[in-house]
Amino acid sequence: QLQLVESGGGWVQPRGSLKLSCAVAGYSSNIYSIGWFRQAPGKEREGVACISVGSFIPNYADSAKGRFTISRDNAKNAVHLEMSNLKPENTADYYCAAAIMDRNCVFSTDAYDHWGQGTQVTVSS
Repeated sequence: QLQLVESGGGWVQPRGSLKLSCAVAGYSSNIYSIGWFRQAPGKEREGVACISVGSFIPNYADSAKGRFTISRDNAKNAVHLEMSNLKPENTADYYCAAAIMDRNCVFSTDAYDHWGQGTQVTVSS
């Protein structure tokens, strides 16, 4: 059974950086499209970044472009999300999700079958 475990969350000051990791257990992460999502209190879960299989094409939400980078780590069977220039509005629980897709990855939560438990990110001074 596929399992996803997020790590790397915590508290950071505005304009700081964090690196989140999504460890994949049970199967090779390379056969899955992996997405990073976040959910702030009182808000819907939204996609931040995702990466497809094969060509490893990343996709970013507008709010993440230029500041966030998603990447695969084959040696660790993981997918990372590096976040820089963080803002207070980036405070949320961050989740990774996986699905087998025959197209470029998408930000629809319904498209993902497997979810981690989340890691909390707090951006404040």
